[in-house]
Amino acid sequence: MNTTIRTTLAATAAAGLSVAGAAAQTAEAIPADQPVRNVVIVHGAFADGSGWRGVYDDLTARGYRVTIVQNPLTTLADDVAAAHRALQRQDGPAILVGHSYGGTVITEAGTGDAVAGLVYVSALAPDVGETTGGQFAEIPAPPEFVIETGPDGFGFVNMEMFKAGFAGDTSDADAAFLRDSQVPINMEIFGAPLTRAAWRTKPSWAVIATQDRAIDPRLLRQTADRMGAPITEIDASHVLFFTHPHEVADVIDAAARSVSETVSQGDAAAMESR
Repeated sequence: MNTTIRTTLAATAAAGLSVAGAAAQTAEAIPADQPVRNVVIVHGAFADGSGWRGVYDDLTARGYRVTIVQNPLTTLADDVAAAHRALQRQDGPAILVGHSYGGTVITEAGTGDAVAGLVYVSALAPDVGETTGGQFAEIPAPPEFVIETGPDGFGFVNMEMFKAGFAGDTSDADAAFLRDSQVPINMEIFGAPLTRAAWRTKPSWAVIATQDRAIDPRLLRQTADRMGAPITEIDASHVLFFTHPHEVADVIDAAARSVSETVSQGDAAAMESR
């Protein structure tokens, strides 16, 4: 049975203070000998990696090296290649993090030895032979989430519905910025079948936004259950990494500490067998 943890914004955030700043002051630094010290983050469709600044600041304050992949969103193969490029630059094993469609990318890209574990942040996780779009067959996206496809086949989130469907817990100003800085995605990506499913062999964690209006939380819980991933629920919209960076960073940190224990135990066992 999966463990589900429910978290809410800290009082400082409710008062309008910087969550990332508070996190930097209170987060516990990782041990100097922790084996897994790298984090690679893969954003989803429509919002690029710049929205992860709060998570980046929080994790780097704890001592992690954080790399944020900028997906081209042109084909699944291109996005997987971008993730592999980032992983190849790490100096040790990494936690691979994906948001939304980025979950598809890390599922395909995360099978190698460079990946110690996976964190799915309101993210999809297809199995081998499945597609991103196919995940919505039984539980479709909420009606507030509307994608408009242009004549070139690239999709944007509808301007009028953007805040309601994508960024409901942001300020009007932040929602407007995210809306106006959208990164379109080639809609053909949603029909590309996966050839690998990293969550079948890698330890995985799931963070679910309970007020998500881009992916129904029921689908997110179903996805986490299939992976056997521990669940952390956050009272947030689809852009929970933007509005709740400290809570998201906590899960990534916990994942890295957990897999580090396994790595350390494995190293100890290897030494004893010599």
